[in-house]
Amino acid sequence: MKKFLAMILAGVLALSLAACGKSDKTSAGSSESDLEYVKNKGTLVVGITDFAPMDYKDDNGNWIGFDADMAAAFAESLGVKVEFVEITWDNKLMELKGKTIDCVWNGMTLTEDVVSAMECTKPYCNNQQIVIVKKENADKIKDKDSLKDLGWTYAVESKSAGNEVANELGLKVTEVTAQSDALMEVAGGTSDAAIIDSLMAAAMVGEGTSYENLTYTVGLNDEKYGVGFRKGSDLAEELNKFFKASYDDGSMKTCAEKYGVQAALIEQ
Repeated sequence: MKKFLAMILAGVLALSLAACGKSDKTSAGSSESDLEYVKNKGTLVVGITDFAPMDYKDDNGNWIGFDADMAAAFAESLGVKVEFVEITWDNKLMELKGKTIDCVWNGMTLTEDVVSAMECTKPYCNNQQIVIVKKENADKIKDKDSLKDLGWTYAVESKSAGNEVANELGLKVTEVTAQSDALMEVAGGTSDAAIIDSLMAAAMVGEGTSYENLTYTVGLNDEKYGVGFRKGSDLAEELNKFFKASYDDGSMKTCAEKYGVQAALIEQ
């Protein structure tokens, strides 16, 4: 009897192990790469912020800009539709990991934190962080070493490259949700200056813009833009190939000229 029970228990154990093995194998077999995931669902969801000339809305409410147009072209090359989701920059990594977006494509500076947390493309644009002030205050800034001595408050986008460089210089900052909000802080007089991307400054500050009373002054660093995917994603290398092909056939340069960023473009 004991021998019979032992045989039954051994059989049950064997079936249980087989079931577990089958379950594990099915789970592993159902896993897919990011490229397959995007193709299967038929959309590339791109996380962006309102950031001219890279991503912004036209008069009809459609997202346009150098990054937006390139993202749409990349999605088309994959055979899927593009979908733009406006995110809070502070939450970009959480959005990626939670799969509410598939990439961050928004003039994103390739900082050490970004590169360590995301699968990033090769850089495609040069940029720098630049200080924006009211025109009447421009002559008060001599160089970046003089910024702290002024005792000013600098508006910066939270968790941005501008925020990072301001902290490195020991500046007093006011963190805001978006770089466009930083400009509003200066224009409204609630902050003395803003630190934003030079490409955005060229598009939004000065004569012929909504901020004619503002001007840009000293550059604080040199940096490069890239696109970020989930860590380990094969979409990053797929986009590198697309960038190379687009640069070689001239379409990337044409898009850059359309939005006035051709001088910042990096050869692929």
